[in-house]
Amino acid sequence: MVSKPPAGDPVQDAPRVTGAQHSAAGLPGVVHGLRASQRQMGLGRTARTLLKVNQKDGFDCPGCAWPEGDERHVAEFCENGAKAVAEEATLRRVTPEFFAAHPLSELAGRSGYWLGQQGRITHPVYLAEGAERYEEVSWERAFGIIAEELTALDSPDEALFYTSGRTSNEAAFLLQLFAREFGTNNLPDCSNMCHESSGSALTETLGVGKGSVSLDDLHQADLIIVAGQNPGTNHPRMLSALEKAKAAGARIISVNPLPEAGLERFKNPQTPKGLLKGATLTDLFLQIRIGGDQALFRLLNKLVIETEGAVDEEFVREHTHGYEEFAAAARAADWDETLTATGLTRAEIERALRMVLSSRRTIVCWAMGLTQHKHSVPTIREVVNLLLLRGAVGRPGAGVCPVRGHSNVQGDRTMGIFERPSDAFLDALDAEFGITSPRHHGYDVVRAIQALRDGRAKVFFAMGGNFVAATPDTDVTEAAMRRARLTVHVSTKLNRSHVVTGARALILPTLGRTDRDVQASGRQFVTVEDSMGLVHASRGNLPPAGQRLLSEPAIVARMARAVLGPSSRTPWEEFEKDYATIRDRIARVIPGFEDFNARLAAHPGGFALPHAPRDERRFPTATGKANFTAAPVEYPKVPEGRLLLQTLRSHDQYNTTIYGLDDRYRGIKGGRRVVLVHPDDAARLGLADGTYADLVGEWNDGVERRAPRFRVVHYPTARGCAAAYYPETNVLVPLDATADVSNTPASKSVVVRLEQSPPD
Repeated sequence: MVSKPPAGDPVQDAPRVTGAQHSAAGLPGVVHGLRASQRQMGLGRTARTLLKVNQKDGFDCPGCAWPEGDERHVAEFCENGAKAVAEEATLRRVTPEFFAAHPLSELAGRSGYWLGQQGRITHPVYLAEGAERYEEVSWERAFGIIAEELTALDSPDEALFYTSGRTSNEAAFLLQLFAREFGTNNLPDCSNMCHESSGSALTETLGVGKGSVSLDDLHQADLIIVAGQNPGTNHPRMLSALEKAKAAGARIISVNPLPEAGLERFKNPQTPKGLLKGATLTDLFLQIRIGGDQALFRLLNKLVIETEGAVDEEFVREHTHGYEEFAAAARAADWDETLTATGLTRAEIERALRMVLSSRRTIVCWAMGLTQHKHSVPTIREVVNLLLLRGAVGRPGAGVCPVRGHSNVQGDRTMGIFERPSDAFLDALDAEFGITSPRHHGYDVVRAIQALRDGRAKVFFAMGGNFVAATPDTDVTEAAMRRARLTVHVSTKLNRSHVVTGARALILPTLGRTDRDVQASGRQFVTVEDSMGLVHASRGNLPPAGQRLLSEPAIVARMARAVLGPSSRTPWEEFEKDYATIRDRIARVIPGFEDFNARLAAHPGGFALPHAPRDERRFPTATGKANFTAAPVEYPKVPEGRLLLQTLRSHDQYNTTIYGLDDRYRGIKGGRRVVLVHPDDAARLGLADGTYADLVGEWNDGVERRAPRFRVVHYPTARGCAAAYYPETNVLVPLDATADVSNTPASKSVVVRLEQSPPD
């Protein structure tokens, strides 16, 4: 039986709190995933849909970007994958009648959870300037409104074209082509907020801004270091790979400020033993202070250099550059400073060193815990330094593994969604389409918000996502968005970004991953690239949520025709009719996609893109070799009486999509406004468990940023550190607090003070 959406917003600051769990998945994970699916889809639709998730003839999960092996389970999804599919394949609907009944002022007062639970949007809707409600609009009129605003701009650079990681390769390629034919490189995307630091560091050091390992490499590794990542919630199918690696003899070091259930014990629901007992994953847990990772890896590198025979001298001599300068910096690493920065003990670091030295095949995996600090790029460079010292790049079972959190975020970047494209990419694009792409750089996410705030951008177009809720400095971002002339969102469901609008606004409903896509030439499929560089097809199997929906490629193609007019020589109509024609053009523009359509037909499970460091030990960097780097060690300094806050997800959450109000593994039920604080820190601050505190951010601009009324939960965080969920705490992250080089918001290291909340 499908349940109805909530009529009112539930209370979110009065959760029930129990002890944290110490294992992940198992039978409870199966039950929670299926229960969420049944509530949204019903029993029959649940079975038909979930059995197609991540199958070779099915659709790619709209959740994380973890890859699949060539052999697939019948149930190739996790608990949170089932929730992601259920959210999209829901039978709940948001119709024009819904918008007639709910003025914008009411919707703006609702939580993101309530908005998302209302269901799939069925018709394009338009908010006229000064209007109180969205109203149904024809597609022709919608594209006409976009054309009116875009062609009235003084410069193409007054337009912003944002892309979410859910967007397919085909739609992303068309969107960047349209933007550049229109005349701008303003293509901010969700990578700017997550793994931009990884791409920046890896491009400089290895020459390719992606991971260098495959699933088989993980299974062959001697040592896997998982740093700043919670796979049990954010990439649950990764736990199966870690389990297989452990069974083959690998050891695992977990480096994180919080203990996470998924890295303690994994109960694999695919096996009887897994359901009953599970497997211990972590051999060594390093509970590091927030932002102390660079100091840890720098000291490990010093100790490797000082250990006779530990450096792979042949690899360093033949394949690297900059060793002497790096080695001098590493030898200067200080034990006392490292212990202060990390909060670790000497014994813990020495044990980690022994594990590194005993491993010939080492992989380092990481996620947002490493990428969202001021010094994130130097931190990831230091990770690379360790692997280079050991010759652990371009060797089976070894390499770098930045784990992407959205199903095609890496593919969108490959397709050209980037504000700073290379000349080689633009040359190929221009030659193929006979256009002249702009060569000056565009805006990333932070600079796009600043441009809206300052009146330098006037039209905002988003292909998916929830920009307002995903970005930092909520009050600044929302005020900036309201200055736009027009905001346009291509979406499947309602979210906060639809109620924080420019003078005019459009919501354009689109097909999701689960929806069947039929165009003039017949049934279509799209493609995606996973976190390890494999490209494969995705085919929805459900009837669309409404007759008025258009696919993402169709929306871009029709918008381009409306804006560019008959002067455009690009065959937009042909692209809409047959996505294979898009892939033919991708094959001629982007290296690695040669014979794209033929290779998809020959390899139903997908094909791997080339990766020079992995495949050939060739490093296409500025020096032609893998680069050691030697940045000064940094870590956050926290004033007395303050804590260092990291923003994070709950287990009932995917990015800004809130599935429910529980965080089962951390013992939180029925609420999200909680702050996790170590009992010793709470005692020092006079905050008993269960009391309420306002979180007040401290930054050098003198602006007070306050997130009111969070329930204090005593929790075994690293001392001096705290944690709370986003997007509720994004208000505390200053827009100008970003990572050096990558400009990624520093959402994992926010200095806060906790003030007792006034009585409710």
